[in-house]
Amino acid sequence: MSDPYIVHGARGSGSVAVEAALTLLGLAYSVVENAPWAGQAQADAVGRINPMRQVPAVILPTGELMTESAAILIHLADTHPEAGLSPALDAPERAQFLRWMVYVPAAIYSMFWVRDEPGRLAADKAAETVILARTKQRIADCWKIMDDQVEPGRFLLGDRLSVLDLYVAMASRWTPRRRRFYDVAPKMAEVVRRVDAEPRLAAFWADRMPFEAGWEG
Repeated sequence: MSDPYIVHGARGSGSVAVEAALTLLGLAYSVVENAPWAGQAQADAVGRINPMRQVPAVILPTGELMTESAAILIHLADTHPEAGLSPALDAPERAQFLRWMVYVPAAIYSMFWVRDEPGRLAADKAAETVILARTKQRIADCWKIMDDQVEPGRFLLGDRLSVLDLYVAMASRWTPRRRRFYDVAPKMAEVVRRVDAEPRLAAFWADRMPFEAGWEG
């Protein structure tokens, strides 16, 4: 039996998609629970693993560190091709898979570095309010741009669930929350609902990103 993956992450955070992929792959893993936004001590603890002070940060069974959620998801899927969580290198869906796997963190996920602490960029409280409003709108706009260009089957790339579906299902639960997502991205809305209902992840969602009252916004 190989050594387990060690995931530095937090409930409801970007580590959830990685943990979901590991769950579907049936790989042994443990979670070091640490939310860097919760305080200086937590940020310092994450910083000892990842100098960017961000989660997820994953220690592979080889002892190697991986950061950046999209990279981790692609690596997990590609190194376990039997599970079909990513298109093969020569599959016709591969180009769009890579396109959207990079788009989500570049266009959407990156907004949360600003939103989590708008004072990083804002000169005063009034500017913080403007930044929060504009980044919220930008996220919605980016989801719409993606929705306008995808042609899902049961899932975003066709009839097989991939790590892209996990990524979008997770990120679409953050600001501006699901109700707005359903409105601006109606094609993807059906896909994320299907991922929410994936029976292999029922216990996982309940533990790591539960569907509590008001979760859709």
